[in-house]
Amino acid sequence: MDRGTVGSANRGRLQVEVRTEGRSEVVRPMGELDHHTAGLLSAPLDEALAQGRSRLVVDCSGLEFCDSTGLNVLLAARLKAEAAGGEVHLAAMQPVVARVLEITGAEAVFTVHRTLEEALSG
Repeated sequence: MDRGTVGSANRGRLQVEVRTEGRSEVVRPMGELDHHTAGLLSAPLDEALAQGRSRLVVDCSGLEFCDSTGLNVLLAARLKAEAAGGEVHLAAMQPVVARVLEITGAEAVFTVHRTLEEALSG
């Protein structure tokens, strides 16, 4: 996907939009992130890292559900980004997704922002 374009993928319950904004690659999953849809999120995260975009911002404002498989996608992206000298920021989490990160302790390993604007300004 060209850096200057907005892309999307859709598999029923999850749609993912990708765009470059400044030095960040913004990935916006919308819908349900689970075992069946996790590849739709992992692919653009991996692609961004392969293109040298190591500052990933996941806009979670449209994410309605996230199971352990979805959480593993985020954790794997974090490890890959850190290995490339970057980081993964999570922004605008819905309460149900924030609760998954809280219960698992994963919130401690991510930089979490209340809003997308806050994540992009950092």
